[in-house]
Amino acid sequence: MLQFKNIKIVIASSFKDKLIGLMFKKNINYGLLLKNCRSIHTFFMKDAIDVVAVDEKYKIIDKRKNVLPNKILIFNKKVKHIYELPKGTIE
Repeated sequence: MLQFKNIKIVIASSFKDKLIGLMFKKNINYGLLLKNCRSIHTFFMKDAIDVVAVDEKYKIIDKRKNVLPNKILIFNKKVKHIYELPKGTIE
């Protein structure tokens, strides 16, 4: 099971929630779980984020630290869900 240091995780359940994600937010202090998702973008982000990509059993497949705004991340076919997390979450 994944554990992130005292970070609230919000589930993005709708298409709109997934599309907006953490855009336009500063000083992000919570994480976002994007279910059934293999790619993200950081356009219109105000801050860098950490990203964790997991399979259907929530086993970590890939992780990226300090992803800057205006990037596109596309993960392999094993990835089922993606966590967008405040920068510095992945140590």
